[in-house]
Amino acid sequence: MERTANLVNLKDVEKSYGARTVLHGVTLGVAGGERIGIVGANGGGKSTLLRLIAGVEPPDAGAVTRGGRVGVALLSQSDALDPCASVRDALVGERAEQERAEHEWAGEAAARDVLDGLLEGASLSRLSAGFDTPVGELSGGERRRLALARLLLDPCELLLLDEPTNHLDVEAVDWLARHLAARRGALLVVTHDRWFLDAVCTSTWELADGRVHRYEGGYATYVLARAERDRQEQARESRRRQLARKELAWLLRGPKARTAKAKFRVRAAEALIAEQPPERDRVQLRRFATRRVGRKAIELEGVSLRLGERTLLNGLDWLLAGGDRVALVGVNGSGKTTLLRLLAGELEPSTGTVERGPTAQLGRLSQDAVELPEQLSVLGALEEVKLHATLADGGEIGAGMLCELFGFRGARSRTRVAELSGGERRRLALMRLLMSGPNVLLLDEPTNDLDVETLTGLEDLLDRWPGTLVVVSHDRWFVQRVCDDVYALDPAMAGLRHLPGGIEQYLDERRDSAEATPEMATPTAKPGAAAHAARKRAQRVDRETRRLELEIERLAEREAATQREMAANHNDYARLAELQVELERLTVARGELEDSWLAMAESLGA
Repeated sequence: MERTANLVNLKDVEKSYGARTVLHGVTLGVAGGERIGIVGANGGGKSTLLRLIAGVEPPDAGAVTRGGRVGVALLSQSDALDPCASVRDALVGERAEQERAEHEWAGEAAARDVLDGLLEGASLSRLSAGFDTPVGELSGGERRRLALARLLLDPCELLLLDEPTNHLDVEAVDWLARHLAARRGALLVVTHDRWFLDAVCTSTWELADGRVHRYEGGYATYVLARAERDRQEQARESRRRQLARKELAWLLRGPKARTAKAKFRVRAAEALIAEQPPERDRVQLRRFATRRVGRKAIELEGVSLRLGERTLLNGLDWLLAGGDRVALVGVNGSGKTTLLRLLAGELEPSTGTVERGPTAQLGRLSQDAVELPEQLSVLGALEEVKLHATLADGGEIGAGMLCELFGFRGARSRTRVAELSGGERRRLALMRLLMSGPNVLLLDEPTNDLDVETLTGLEDLLDRWPGTLVVVSHDRWFVQRVCDDVYALDPAMAGLRHLPGGIEQYLDERRDSAEATPEMATPTAKPGAAAHAARKRAQRVDRETRRLELEIERLAEREAATQREMAANHNDYARLAELQVELERLTVARGELEDSWLAMAESLGA
């Protein structure tokens, strides 16, 4: 992409809060058309940098200069929407378009794309008042969509987004990534969503120790370059290097290996992870989890759940076994959090039964604020729960080591809870939950407010955590890393659907469904529209076929691992019986995927 002159320049910028310096001697520029992802530890200055560039905050020293007519728009982590205003007023605000009829501005192609992408997908349709609905009646996800739509309806040269994916469902995140990738103008985005960074950004800034390190490429390239830098400089933080190698191993073994990378970096990365084992031993985890939880963790039989006039579940039968690692996806308002509350026993079903295994010990992380012991230190708040937690290999992780893993290092672990930021408090709540030793873990948006380094630490810990895991998350990268199966909450059928193709299958089905809806068809098709639609369908089928191939390979590897364990336990008849059941389940699942692959291949060739 051809770049223009810099829109914004920072020269020797310093910024401190009390005794803590977050930016030190930062000199950089943002050129027209650049798409930059910003990563770094919580409290490292990412949001501060955006506010300085937007002119919301002044620097303590140095200069921030912007072109005289450069339009800058900032989306902060908390919206400033008036709860008494209507959705329509929040969208239009004080713009000149307010004087135009709604059908005029809402009918324009650019505005229609934003409204369809962000508001049609939300559950605004359930609100009888539609665009006249007061903002105060919207959920957190709907308010986030509205704040984004308001921003995107006004074109500007420089768009600054601070955690734009927080509170969005996976479908909205997918739409936003595609919209921003096609958008003209410069973009700076702070986000922990690594898939989003790879999909949108062409360069990456890492904030560390008050300075900005710049890398070409999205998150995948940044991981490779950072690991190479660590290897060359013999970085002191051996734990961080180990996590970087583990993430690289998963990155190069999975679908991301198809993306284009500089050859010398790929060779260096492959040498770096040559001895790195798979990110987690699924067979060992399932075996250990079965011993802790039993064959059945939670079983739903004929469960129906109604909230007011809405039926969220209707006659659902679902078994969560010991060691299952499941992700739940669905649009905002489809009932993902409600289902977690049902599994946790916080809600009772309208009909049917929810039976929990006799040894199941449940732990749930909610999106709501959790009460914490304000008078204790971070380490003390952990030790109040437990001194050690058990891992799948029989080893233990102590409270101090968990503090290190989650970014509370050295003196930071002795900080009083009352002095922590919102993101740090959420980290501590998650740490206390993990330390309590549940064997059934229910996580509702666990990645919100976590920086990338903390996320890799969490993923590493979950790789070694033995138990049943149910995750609600819009973070595709996190879901792919820690979960083996994906289920969609389908409002149309008021039930769950297993998605062998994962989140990509869910998004493709949602797009196919939208395109098949008669109301969305244009009255007069343009010349070549049929051919274009056929090409788009062929591309989707081709993507699905490749995805099925990867899933079939993954199941084949799990079958082979199970067969090896059967050979190693040939004298343990009870264990052999368990492994035989697991092998049959994998074989059936692979057969179903192969049938789907054949159908897709025939469709592609038709």
